[in-house]
Amino acid sequence: MNAMLEQLGKNAREAEVKVRSLSTNKKNQVLSAVAEALTASSDELLRANAIDVENGKKNHMPAGLVDRLLLTKERIEGMAEGLRQLVELEDPIGEVIGMKKRPNGLLIGQKRVPLGVIGIIYEARPNVTADAFGLCFKTGNAVILKGGSDALHSNQAIVDCIRRTLRENEVTEDAIALISDSSRETTAEFMKMNAYVDVLIPRGGKGLIKAVVNQSTIPVIETGTGNCHTYVDETADLQMAADIIFNAKTQRVGVCNACESVLVHEKVKDALLPVLAQRLREKNVEIRADEAAKALIPDAVAATEEDWGTEYLDYILSIKVVSSVDEAIAHINRYNTKHSEAIITNDYANAQKFLDEVDAAAVYVNASTRFTDGFEFGYGAEIGISTQKLHARGPMGLLALTTTKFIIYGNGQTRP
Repeated sequence: MNAMLEQLGKNAREAEVKVRSLSTNKKNQVLSAVAEALTASSDELLRANAIDVENGKKNHMPAGLVDRLLLTKERIEGMAEGLRQLVELEDPIGEVIGMKKRPNGLLIGQKRVPLGVIGIIYEARPNVTADAFGLCFKTGNAVILKGGSDALHSNQAIVDCIRRTLRENEVTEDAIALISDSSRETTAEFMKMNAYVDVLIPRGGKGLIKAVVNQSTIPVIETGTGNCHTYVDETADLQMAADIIFNAKTQRVGVCNACESVLVHEKVKDALLPVLAQRLREKNVEIRADEAAKALIPDAVAATEEDWGTEYLDYILSIKVVSSVDEAIAHINRYNTKHSEAIITNDYANAQKFLDEVDAAAVYVNASTRFTDGFEFGYGAEIGISTQKLHARGPMGLLALTTTKFIIYGNGQTRP
C-alpha cells in the first residue's frame, strides 16, 4: 500500500479511539469553534476557491458544475450554519435502545456507537468537506476525505482551517484528513483500505459511484445520482405545478435533487405545457419532448429513449405526456434512480397511490424535489443522499453514521 495512505489510515484509526470518547459538550464546543473559524477565514477560503473555479472554467466545466464548485461568503456562512445546527441536535452516541430481561436473568439491550473511521470520496463540492466533518465528528467518527481534483485548493483550505481549530481546542487534528493526491491509482488503493476504514461513502456522479461500488473492499453506503421526476396529475393546480417545476429545475441545476423530467397528464397538457415552456424560457432551459408535448412546444427538441434515463445537471428538461397516474408511476419506476419524485395533484387517492407505489428515497406531494437535503430535513447537514435500502436511505444525518452494539448485564450466569 502507498506509504502516505498507510500513515493516514493509522492516524485515523488512532484518532477514532480518541474522538469516540469525547463528551457531547466537548464535541459541541469544537463544532461551534469550527463554524466561527470558517466564517473568520472566508477570505482565505474564497482565494483558494477562486483558483479552482478559474481552472474549472479553463477546462470547460459545465455551468451547473461550476456552480456546485463555487464558494461565496453566503455559502461559507451556510456551511457554518450547518455546523451550528448540529450543535443543537441531540447526540445519538450512547443512547440505549431497549433493554429486556431474559428468563435466565440476563439484561440484554443495544447501545448506539460510532461506525469508526469513515472514508468519503466526492467530486467538486467544497461544502461536503465541512458537512462531512461535522456529521462524523458529532457521531464520534474519524473521517478521511478524498475530494475531486477540481476542488483541491478549496478542500485543502477548509481542512486546514478545521485541523487548526481542532489543535486550538486540544483535540486530535487527525479526526479529519484529506487525501491530496488525485491520481486514479491512489483512489483505487484508498478503496481497498479495509484494514483502517470501516465504511466508504461515494458522493458524486454515476461513474464515481459505480466505480466505488465495483472496486471497493470496504463496505459501501451508496449515494445516488438524481434522475428526479415531477408528475402533473389531471387534478393539479396548474399554477402551482408551473411554480414547482420551475423551482425544481432552475433553482440550482447541478444538484442531485433537481428535476430532470416532467410527466404531464394528457387532460391538462394543452393548458399547462405552453405556459410551462414560457416560464422555462426565462432560464433558457432546453426542452426535450415526446411527440404529444412537442406539438404544444414547437421549439422543443424531440426526446430520445436515452433522455428518459438521463440526469442532465444542466438547463435541460425532458417532458412526456401520459394517460394516467399508473402510467406515470410505471415510467418513473423504470427510469428513475430512486432518489426524489413528486406528484402535483388535488386527488387524495392519487397522492396516496403515488406515495405507496413509487420506489424512491423521498416522495413528494405538491412540493419541489429540491427539498431532499439534510439541512432542509432538519439534520443540520448531510453526508449524502442514500438511494440504497440497507442501513440508511434518503438524506443521511447523524443516525446514519452510527451502528449499535449489544450490551448484556449478568450476575454470574453461565450457559448450560
